[in-house]
Parts: sequence; C-alpha cells; structure tokens
Amino acid sequence: MANMKQIRRRIKSVQSTMQITKAMELVASSKVRRAKERVERSRPYFDTLYETISRIAAENHENGSVYTRAREVKNSLFLVIAGDRGLAGGYNANIFKLAAAQMKGKTASVITIGKKAQEHYAKRDVRVIEDYPGIAETMRISDTHAIVGQYLKLFQQGEVDEVFLCYTQYLSPMAQEARCIQLLPVNFGQKPAAQQSTGSRVLTEYDPSPEAVFDAIIPEYLNGVLYGAVVESYASEQSARRMAMEAASDNAGEMIETLNLSYNRARQASITQEITEIVAGSGAVGGA
Repeated sequence: MANMKQIRRRIKSVQSTMQITKAMELVASSKVRRAKERVERSRPYFDTLYETISRIAAENHENGSVYTRAREVKNSLFLVIAGDRGLAGGYNANIFKLAAAQMKGKTASVITIGKKAQEHYAKRDVRVIEDYPGIAETMRISDTHAIVGQYLKLFQQGEVDEVFLCYTQYLSPMAQEARCIQLLPVNFGQKPAAQQSTGSRVLTEYDPSPEAVFDAIIPEYLNGVLYGAVVESYASEQSARRMAMEAASDNAGEMIETLNLSYNRARQASITQEITEIVAGSGAVGGA
C-alpha cells in the first residue's frame, strides 16, 4: 500500500508538471508566430540598407572612413544577445559557448542584451560595459540608437578596436544557428552582384561626397543590424522554448504511462496477496 501511495503521488506530480509545460508550449507557439512576422518585416529593410551601403563602399575605393580603417587590435567589444528566460533547450548555452570561443585570447569586454546574458557575465571575469535585460520582446529600431551610440563612441575614442555581435539566427521553427559577426571596422568584402555584372549601370552622385554619405549612413546600418539580430534572436528563443516544452510534455506523458503500468502491477500484486491471505485463513479455520 505504501508503494502504491508513492506511485499515485508521483503520477499527480508529473501531471502537474505536464500541465505547466503544455501551457508554456502554447504560449511560446503564440509568441513564435508574432516573432516570425517581425523577422519577415525586418529583413527587407536590412537587405536594402546593406545593398545601398555596399554600393557606396564599392564605388569609393579610397574611403578613409574611421569606420573602415584597420587598426591594431588591443581591446575587443562583444555584443551578446541571449534570452530573458530559461527553459529553452540549448539556446542560451550555444550563444555563450560561441562567444567564449570568439573571445579566447583577446582582451574582451561585453554589452549584454537579455537577462540570461546579464546573469552569465556577472559571474565571469569579463568587463561588462552595460546590461540591457528585458528589451527583446518589445524592441523597436529607435531602441537600438542608445546601444549603437554607446559602442560607436568607444570605437571612435579608441577604447575598443573591434566590435562583434553574437546572436542566434532564426532559420525555421525547428532550426536556429548561433552566429558571431564583425560590426566594426566595417568590411563588406566583395562587391555586390549588381556591381560585378559587365552590363551598363546607373552612376550615382552623392552630395556632398561619397565619404560624407558613407559616414552618415553607417550608424543607420548598425542600428538596422542590431535590430535585426535582436528580432532574430527573440524568434529563435521562442522556437527553442516551444520545442523544449513539447519534448518535456512528451516525456511527461511517457512517464505517466510507465507509472500507471507500475501502479496497476502493484495493485494487482496487492489484490493477489489479499486473496491468498483470505484463502489461507479460510483453510486454517476449516481445518480447525
């Protein structure tokens, strides 16, 4: 009987946990839909901005902008975007692992976005310049200005020599990828495909000069990159949490089935024992 009570208590406990994981799965599914819409809306803006600034950079080979000029690297700055809550599988652990690999061998400082990133680096020997917890869900592009302005000032003053952004790219509801990209100095690599074609193209005049336009648009480009990264990371977090809670609910269901089987076996054994005792007792009485 004691064993049966323990099993019943365990079944109720697992059922309560399953109700919580199911609820969290439904909430995450709802948030994933909204987050995915934000990702789809943000990508065209960033693509257009990237194409424009790449074209300016390609047409201005002698650009001596402070944003593109290479320098000796002494101090590095990392913007690390993580979640505000746990129970999201390996979402947070993957981005911290990637950031640690990128920081290895460098004098690094961080700007954290997300409560989990704040908690992670508070326990480690890394200089934290600023924390921005709880902003991902309601992030607007205007909210990025303070963050971008902060690290641009550090870069322009020479306090940091390179800036990296670590975030999680949303690929699909089932797949997310941790990434780390360099923000400063800006390097666009090859010319865009439109510039590589041998056909005719429209020449663009920049007023007052390509250099001035380039320096003016770089902060807007960085605002767009940061906004896109936060939106992608938030969608990735919700997708990872939905998958983790779905797996937890499935495991809880399997555990309940196993416990029910164990309970039925214990109940059957108890009934068999009682019958055996009754038969033995009646036999003893009859013999007397």
